[in-house]
Amino acid sequence: MAGPSHAGAVRLILNILWFIFGSGFVLALGYGLAALVCFLLIVTIPFGVASLRLAVYSLWPFGRTVVTRPGAGAPSAIANVLWVVLFGWWIALTHLLAGIAQCVTIIGIPFGIANFKLVPMAFWPLGREIVDVD
Repeated sequence: MAGPSHAGAVRLILNILWFIFGSGFVLALGYGLAALVCFLLIVTIPFGVASLRLAVYSLWPFGRTVVTRPGAGAPSAIANVLWVVLFGWWIALTHLLAGIAQCVTIIGIPFGIANFKLVPMAFWPLGREIVDVD
């Protein structure tokens, strides 16, 4: 029983460090503001929901993963194509470059991995959901 509690403690420590030093707060704030703008424009509400999902995931990424939501069909695929063209490619590229920069130092490797985990979600967010690893 020491394994699971140890893993949970490590995840908690990594999430706290990510929140403070790994840009978790800044990312969540940025995604939250983007969601607010999307909600105000009404037509872009699905993108606002995706931005909120990204905000929550970027706030506390360790111990969670992204899975494809069953039942997400053609509308989410079409919206994802629009997302990629307008926002997704440069947001994913930013996470990729930040992850590479963080992996340069040994202590930054877990934060780099967290940024790499955010790349697919930032690139193609609709039709996915965030679940706990356990």
